[in-house]
Amino acid sequence: CTPFWLTVTSLPKLQRTETTRSLNLFQKCEEYHEGSLTGDLCEDLCVTAQVEYKRCLYYENGKKVIEAHWRGTPVVLKSKQENFSSYESLGLLEYQDPAEELSPLDVVFYATLEIRNSLGLDVALNASFPPIWAQRLRDRGRPYSRAELTSLWSLLQQEEYTFLRVLQDLSHHVAKVLGSCGHFYAVEYLSAGHAWDQNIFSLEGVSAGPWTARDMVHRIALSFLDMAWRFDNEFSHRLHLCDIKPENFAIRKDLTVVAIDVDMAFFEPKMRDILEQNCTNDDDCNFFDCISKCNAKTNKCSSKRKNSNLQVICEKIFRTWFSPTLLGAKAGLPIQVDLQRAVQDCAETPGGEDEERAQAVQTRLLDLLTRLLHQGTSTERVDANEGGIHPHGALNF
Repeated sequence: CTPFWLTVTSLPKLQRTETTRSLNLFQKCEEYHEGSLTGDLCEDLCVTAQVEYKRCLYYENGKKVIEAHWRGTPVVLKSKQENFSSYESLGLLEYQDPAEELSPLDVVFYATLEIRNSLGLDVALNASFPPIWAQRLRDRGRPYSRAELTSLWSLLQQEEYTFLRVLQDLSHHVAKVLGSCGHFYAVEYLSAGHAWDQNIFSLEGVSAGPWTARDMVHRIALSFLDMAWRFDNEFSHRLHLCDIKPENFAIRKDLTVVAIDVDMAFFEPKMRDILEQNCTNDDDCNFFDCISKCNAKTNKCSSKRKNSNLQVICEKIFRTWFSPTLLGAKAGLPIQVDLQRAVQDCAETPGGEDEERAQAVQTRLLDLLTRLLHQGTSTERVDANEGGIHPHGALNF
């Protein structure tokens, strides 16, 4: 993976060298100067050199994920396809007089159709388009140019962009989109979790306040619970996470858990379409972390998910965090024993099938974690600091 731009101050004078071809800069910025694509990131990328390449995070089958600094702020640049020409054009523009421009209301309408198709949402406008974003598009004082429309269209063909852009006005548990240039978009940079680290998240630079490392673990766990509840209840359809692992989450400085990779996130209607497949046994009905049951009479998987987001979070994250091995001497304390049992119940409760029991388990976890957070005594804080645990350090148990 190589950067797709060079730090230059005068792109119109840029020559087609082997370097510019390998970095894929010339064509993108040439298209920007020609007026073929645009975005609030383009000027800093192609003219003022305010975007500084740091490193490649992922590159496969055309998809690029790059860490960069935009005006000194760490960001992650993403695109599903390497080239702007790889995306389908907005068919309407092919039959439209170049002198004509679409009104903001037209843009809202066509963008809504594309989002609904991409995410598998309902026909109703309020169920398929974020009201704040829609209002911004409607309130625009001038029509949209062809470059703006083609750039928006290339972005809307990327499910992850659409997902993040739709949800960022509705939830603080998803990474924020900060800007774009053509088909590349920038999201906030957050340090992802690590499966190889028993603590998952590093707490360097977070706003620890008066909390010990143990307090911060409890706050992060509470944020996971909040995210699971909101994804189940706050949207017009339940949001399913089918790839729950530390690498797909991060924490902000206030310890809010954020989903940073939503390639495998689906709203209920699309989830049902994915699950309802032919089968001979239950194993055929497993779609990563989203599973259902096989009906032996019809040889079809149930369209209803058997497990839940919270159940997988308990199994893959909480069970490790609150295991006796990591808790050490404190594992035998009554409230810790209760928490271990609650986490085990959560991991074994088929939340998609028994929602009433799953809700009771979630309430129990919420109560125990809140009590543990409020139970932090001055003695525990002293012991933690004497043991070398700094509030801003990595999680230690």
